[in-house]
Amino acid sequence: MKVFIANFGRENYAWPECLSRSTIATMNDVSVQGFWEVGDRENYIQNRMKNDKTAAGITPTRPVASRWFNLMTTIVESAGDVWIHREKDRLWWTTSLAEAPMFEKLKEPVGNHRDVIICHKACEAWSNKNRRGNRLDWSGLHPRAREFLFTEGTLQQLKPSNAEYAQTLIEGGDLSPWHDLREWQVKASRRRVNPGITFNARQKSIAYMAMMAKGTVARSNGQQVLRTVKNKELRIPENQLETYLAALLEAQEGLCAITGLQLQFHGDEDDKELLCSLDRIDSNGHYEIGNLQIVCQFVNRWKSDGDDGQFRQLIELVREVDIR
Repeated sequence: MKVFIANFGRENYAWPECLSRSTIATMNDVSVQGFWEVGDRENYIQNRMKNDKTAAGITPTRPVASRWFNLMTTIVESAGDVWIHREKDRLWWTTSLAEAPMFEKLKEPVGNHRDVIICHKACEAWSNKNRRGNRLDWSGLHPRAREFLFTEGTLQQLKPSNAEYAQTLIEGGDLSPWHDLREWQVKASRRRVNPGITFNARQKSIAYMAMMAKGTVARSNGQQVLRTVKNKELRIPENQLETYLAALLEAQEGLCAITGLQLQFHGDEDDKELLCSLDRIDSNGHYEIGNLQIVCQFVNRWKSDGDDGQFRQLIELVREVDIR
């Protein structure tokens, strides 16, 4: 059994119907549904990168477009999996059933009102109570749990330790094995000391990337030291930088723009090499809209000031190696 956290459509427009029909759902633009049906991943990806934009006007990265291709397959094949959805201050959950999926055509009520094929998969009735009958309020969750019971994208499978916590939460079981962990206690104590602070790990990472970009610009005005430092300019107004980085992170659905690995956030990381790192696509260019992507820390270090296209080709070569 897998545990997923999910949203349903842009701005969650399909959630009311999922709730009333007892389904989980995802959708494809009509123009690419045929590619998904025949398993043509490459043409699906190329079409989405060419024709789709986020609400902030950002073009999806290749890893994100590839992830979109997988979404409908995940929904169609789900059976016996736990699905969790947050709606305002309530946490809802259900279990998917093995019934055949239903494909329907509709016009999206938000965004550019595109024609889509929506896939509904039957599930048990959604509930916002645990199995002991206690209501699951978002504000009542442990601060650490609120960090991983949230997704940037359409859906995300929880890693085993977090999935076990979610299942215990739903069962109404004993959560102390997690709450007694030192890192969980630290998170809770910080919230008690500063109850007004809502600066989570994701926001910390955005602020850190903005700070690093400003620092790099300040240190790189073309001066002569032992070498010439390339001139770099911040061409996004400082008061808009964090907002843009948040939109960029959302557009990438929390994935590394180059490898597609799940990015991790400061204060919530298992591996520092997977922390968010802001990268200029053209290393000779500036910090400006269209020339920024968020990658894993190790990817930024490996790429350094190299050519983005060439680095991506090398990553693909590594992926294609058949180790026997």
